[in-house]
Amino acid sequence: PLFVQMNESDAGVVRIIWRAPSSVEIGQAPILTLGGPCTAMHERKALRSLRGAALYQCSNGLAGARLNISYPLYNPSLSTMVRVEFASGETRSAILEPAISDWTVPARETFSGVAKNYFTVGVTHILGGIDHLLFLAGLLYIARTPRRVLVTVTGFTIAHSLTIFLVALNLIRVSVPAVETIIALSIVFLATEIARNNRKTLTWRRPVYVAAGFGLVHGAGFAAALAEIGLPQTEKISALLFFNLGVEAGQIGIILAVFTVGWIAMRLTKFPLSTIDGVPLRPVFSYGLGIVSALWFIERFVGAIA
Repeated sequence: PLFVQMNESDAGVVRIIWRAPSSVEIGQAPILTLGGPCTAMHERKALRSLRGAALYQCSNGLAGARLNISYPLYNPSLSTMVRVEFASGETRSAILEPAISDWTVPARETFSGVAKNYFTVGVTHILGGIDHLLFLAGLLYIARTPRRVLVTVTGFTIAHSLTIFLVALNLIRVSVPAVETIIALSIVFLATEIARNNRKTLTWRRPVYVAAGFGLVHGAGFAAALAEIGLPQTEKISALLFFNLGVEAGQIGIILAVFTVGWIAMRLTKFPLSTIDGVPLRPVFSYGLGIVSALWFIERFVGAIA
């Protein structure tokens, strides 16, 4: 693609550098201008070169400026990769489709914008993370009562919140393939415990310990997903906080939905929750959980060592 880099200084001076791929003919070198509140200060571009640079004075800052891309003869159907670096250190990136010739530089991140966006990302991630949801389902099956569920989920929350912050802020480094493999193994572990149904084990007596232990690994998985999105340079802590709050909101919504469905089922069928192990539900649930997670574990383990 055509690559465009824009750097803003504290004085409102913006330097643009662009580089077109070698597949573009010299006579088709792109012409870039920055409009809006910006005016050209100095321009340097070889007449027969695919590289160029220009300086602009943006009195109101780079946000809101309009980038125009044109070609002398025809549109060569090139995508454009734009990278913007504001004076604050915040960076924004965009990939423009070939048909887009005008692009407005987005505003810098605000606290409210970051809070809304990353909270939504957190909710979306937990609702779409099937492996995390299956682990949570196993914990709910073992914990059962509202009090034990509250304690267990709190342990899971504290643990994964800790590693989300540590990994996302690069205070510790982890292997993503290894983390994904252990997450699958954690579900296999819960499925085995449910199938055995030995209520004297530590998992059944104190599920919070298992939730907290594996929660550290799940938190690293959340952080890996967050790394694919990236963090705003000026609002890192806010982004992490609201991403984590979004994950917790999604978890709470799922737990409330499960208990609501269970309560409605008991009211309609007069089926007490205490007899849940006397019906085929336990073996069906445990073996189904175990088969799916075991396949994930094998697939991820092979990928990790390949």
